[in-house]
Amino acid sequence: MKKILFGATAAAVIAAGTFGVVSANATSPAAAPAAAVRADASNGNLQQSTHLTIEAATKAARATLKAAEQENQRVSVAVVDRNGNTIVTLRGDGAGPQSYESAVKKAYTAVSWNAPTSELAKRLANAPTLKDIPNTLFLAGGAPVTAKGAPVAGIGVAGAPSGDLDEKFAQAGVASLGR
Repeated sequence: MKKILFGATAAAVIAAGTFGVVSANATSPAAAPAAAVRADASNGNLQQSTHLTIEAATKAARATLKAAEQENQRVSVAVVDRNGNTIVTLRGDGAGPQSYESAVKKAYTAVSWNAPTSELAKRLANAPTLKDIPNTLFLAGGAPVTAKGAPVAGIGVAGAPSGDLDEKFAQAGVASLGR
């Protein structure tokens, strides 16, 4: 009886060891050579887009602020990318506390609709619920930046006594990118 019990135990240990080795080999396959993953732009799965560099956004923001300072206006300037992400903000000396957030929202609104915010404000008469879209501000002072006919950024200005002045300064920032 001892021989049978010892034999069965030995067989069980050998089987468990073999199963463990087979299991370990099954879960960790041999390393395959690394294959380079390449995306082929010709198949339509990729699209190239244009973005402002931080240098260009800063140049536009500084030109915008300079235009406002030349008219003794205290404003904040924001430059956002195509997706509405803030690239640069400058708060001019003496600009009001509300101007920072308003400038960002005007820039976002301008790039979202690829139109100056003064034009978009006029659309509220026919579509008053536009103002309910989060993070937008339908007041003059935002200007889109375009490349090849598509919006790539927005410049927003807030703090001057009128939206017309804000937008004039934003346009100065856009114009600086063409120089």
